[in-house]
Amino acid sequence: MAAPASLAAWTAGLTGAKRAVAGVLLGAISVLAFAPFHIWPILFVSFGGLVWLLDGCYRSRTTPSARLFCGALTGLWFGFGFFLTGLYWIAEAFLVEPGRHGWLIPLVMTALPGGMALFFAVGCTIAMALWRPGPARIFALALGLGLSELARGHILTGLPWNLIGYGLLANLPLMQLAALFGIYALTIFAIAAFAAPAAIWNGTGARSRGALLVTGLMLALLGTSFLWGEGRLAGRGDTSAQLRVRLVQANIDQVDKWHPENATRIFDTYLDMTRQPGLKAINIVVWPETALPFSLDKAPDALAAIGAMLPANTVLLLGSARWTEQRNERGILLDRNAYNSLLTVNSAGQVVAVYDKIHLVPFGEFLPYQDFLENLGVMQMTGVRGGFSKGTGPRLLNVPGAPPALPLICYEIIFPQEVRPPSGSRNTDARPGWILNVTNDAWFGSSAGPYQHFHQARVRAVELGLPLVRVANTGISAVVDPRGRILAEIPLDAKEFVDAEMPASDPTTVYALWGFWIELLALGTALLGWLVCRMRIKPPILTG
Repeated sequence: MAAPASLAAWTAGLTGAKRAVAGVLLGAISVLAFAPFHIWPILFVSFGGLVWLLDGCYRSRTTPSARLFCGALTGLWFGFGFFLTGLYWIAEAFLVEPGRHGWLIPLVMTALPGGMALFFAVGCTIAMALWRPGPARIFALALGLGLSELARGHILTGLPWNLIGYGLLANLPLMQLAALFGIYALTIFAIAAFAAPAAIWNGTGARSRGALLVTGLMLALLGTSFLWGEGRLAGRGDTSAQLRVRLVQANIDQVDKWHPENATRIFDTYLDMTRQPGLKAINIVVWPETALPFSLDKAPDALAAIGAMLPANTVLLLGSARWTEQRNERGILLDRNAYNSLLTVNSAGQVVAVYDKIHLVPFGEFLPYQDFLENLGVMQMTGVRGGFSKGTGPRLLNVPGAPPALPLICYEIIFPQEVRPPSGSRNTDARPGWILNVTNDAWFGSSAGPYQHFHQARVRAVELGLPLVRVANTGISAVVDPRGRILAEIPLDAKEFVDAEMPASDPTTVYALWGFWIELLALGTALLGWLVCRMRIKPPILTG
């Protein structure tokens, strides 16, 4: 085993620019573990290399402050590469209107990865504070980066995109673990599992028998989890909620969508696709986020046309921008608010339920210090003067003839802490029967972004034990069962519709019941592992 020992010593010995380049490259290749590639074993390479780089910090620096600074810098370089390749697709949104936003691409593609990399810098700093030769450093890294990944999903508005645990859930059997532990706890386990093999060799090339034992334990847990997941998948047959849904993906180009002269053509496209043969057998039709380039609730002719199209027992669920006004007794406008909404329209052409998006996209749907920045000429990507307003809930959408839906617009579905019920809640009456996710990923073209978004949505279905109905303007639209299996799908960049049976929900999952406490337990387990590995057990003294 001379090769791994030599590679460990060589990596730990890197300094200066070579260390920075190595950190960026290791972070960058990590993204191959996520959709659409799902080459998850690459994380053994990238996190193994990160362990050896941090070994170099511990070995070559003699003071605690120097070690902490080196650890932070190593995490920063690793995080920059990770987020540069993991979020590159955001640049696509700035090319929709290049005259207005194109000049921002160099700034966004440096400031965003650099800012997000600060979380990895903090995580590696915490890890370095706990770093010791041997197996303890496996748990130090899991604890440090686990805390930083939790923080990434919560601080400011949060952005838990491509959490490390998603790499572990690339295949269906392991995806079943989300029903027990959720993505944050699995992220902590994934970091430990992917870092463990490299930790067998330290920065000097010496082997750690303790790390070898921990590696064996991690691999055994992975194997056992895979077999358990296979059994869970086999244990559920094809069960239906006795509802048929039609997903309509019109594939409208984002460049053309908001031109007023295209409004009638776009509306007619959705009507034509919806009224295709078989509509009478459909209970629910779904159109994507902001499907129409006008406010549907203020368009009586459009509502009448929808009502005339829908059979008596069929409803339409669609995304639409919505404006509200507040006027005084003399009719003077006091306030005007825009909402990114989900509407339920019945066969009489009436809007019978509304959900307003709660978690808005910063710089996409609103600006921090909105009025001040608008006065400077800065606008968010959607171009809505004043920005969108935040909905007030509840996060439940009534659908006539069907169980209530958990409505999630665009990236609301990537926030597990916001969509699960309060930990310990057993109120089954308030539980939705399915997840409805409408989105407009046309902003991001044919990049990796829509694939990553869809994979994270599938994990939410498994976490909550609920079927997922997802419709995207340009894809990926699908019906997914509560175990994450895709039952019907419309690929990216296709103009199609698909009919499918909505699957029945699973019983409430362990994660849905106890998610917060499970995340605390995962952090506590990492800390306990570190403490156990730090113990020095002395042999008993025999007398007589």
